[in-house]
Amino acid sequence: MDLFALTRKLVDIESTTGNEAAVGEFLHRELVALDYETQLIPVEANRFNVYAIPRGQPRPEVFFSTHMDTVPPFIASSEEGDRIKGRGSCDAKGIIAAQIAAAEKLRTQNRRVGLLFLVGEERDSLGAKVANASPAGGRFLINGEPTENRLATASKGALRVEVIAEGRMAHSAYPELGVSAIDKLLEALQRLHAISLPAVGDVGKTTVNIGVIEGGRAPNVIPDYARAQLLYRLVGPAESLKQKIVEAVGKLARVEFVLEIPFVRLRSVDGLPTMVAAFTTDIPALSNWGEPLLLGPGSINVAHTNDEYVEKKQLLEAVELYVALARKLAG
Repeated sequence: MDLFALTRKLVDIESTTGNEAAVGEFLHRELVALDYETQLIPVEANRFNVYAIPRGQPRPEVFFSTHMDTVPPFIASSEEGDRIKGRGSCDAKGIIAAQIAAAEKLRTQNRRVGLLFLVGEERDSLGAKVANASPAGGRFLINGEPTENRLATASKGALRVEVIAEGRMAHSAYPELGVSAIDKLLEALQRLHAISLPAVGDVGKTTVNIGVIEGGRAPNVIPDYARAQLLYRLVGPAESLKQKIVEAVGKLARVEFVLEIPFVRLRSVDGLPTMVAAFTTDIPALSNWGEPLLLGPGSINVAHTNDEYVEKKQLLEAVELYVALARKLAG
């Protein structure tokens, strides 16, 4: 199979989170043509995971998995020297192509692996949560994310927080008659920035990003509503941090914990270079799919950017790494 051509075909199918159906249907057709027993596993509405195993073979001990969805906006594929560019080229459509190529290579060696491609990783791991309710009985799950072909020994967790302030509207010429929700929110955010965040020596520090701020009605109206969305990257359990957040905000605003993905430590393998993933993955939501490993081509530093790309050399290397890992794990 043409690894680079498949990567570009996948990139050229728009599949931002919630709109994965077309790329899932394409993968279903491709895998059926390669003689895999392939299923579309419903997730919600017109969204589904893609599950495939070699036809007529016993259930595999090792599964390759990654996600089909991308962040917006859609960017079609292109090539620039030794790079394939476009949305999803490294996160994670190039990985899908490399995993299929590795599965095909293993099949020629009388080895078998399964494939599990998921929806929703970029938002809430909904596809992984649905898949976890019906595991395939494998012993190992090799999850693909852009790690520059290094094996991740840990992956940070995530805590998504909303801070919601309420006030009282008034004419801005008479601010004493109102209560500014924006002023309350700004003070709450200052307090949150002052919190000492936990760190772990071999993993790093918990970090926070204030990603969204919204509120107010008009420049001449004292705002009665304001909201901020924050994302913490966790290096351990979240309970102590959650308590600190609530205490810091106090009565200024209401705190809602919208999403929590735990920090995880992962298996290493002798001879492979390692890294710590500061991002989160589907792995915590796939606990029933076997012992997880995390590896993939491409750099997280260019994922989610207008210049996203994956190096062709890394795609080829990833195929060999996936093959070697699967052989080692399955014995």
